[in-house]
Amino acid sequence: MSTTGKGGKAKGKTASSKQVSRSARAGLQFPVGRISRFLKHGRYSERIGTGAPVYLAAVLEYLAAEVLELAGNAAKDNKKTRIVPRHILLAIRNDEELNKLMANTTIADGGVLPNINPMLLPSKSKKTESRGQASQDI
Repeated sequence: MSTTGKGGKAKGKTASSKQVSRSARAGLQFPVGRISRFLKHGRYSERIGTGAPVYLAAVLEYLAAEVLELAGNAAKDNKKTRIVPRHILLAIRNDEELNKLMANTTIADGGVLPNINPMLLPSKSKKTESRGQASQDI
């Protein structure tokens, strides 16, 4: 009795076939296999479909790319070449959707957004305005 089965072809992978990761198949950089393992060991559900870790990896990769792009722009605006937590905070807080997503998140060493309450700013009095106009009229 042979091990080739009904079709006459050898079972399993041939020597010429090369292993391709699920991340490579999906065209992603984030590890689909690792996310699948985390989902299984995390006991989020009894069963995990094959598409779930691929979809989750794609979403996480998109969010990471979005935050890094905005943080890179913030670093460039501050004339820096390295992204630091401050740039990440500025990127997230200045983007409406990311700010809503990460509303209750604290970023270590991020600081706060620069903001001065308008009531604390010095107000222009009528005397200074009238003096300025009078000096220009003469």
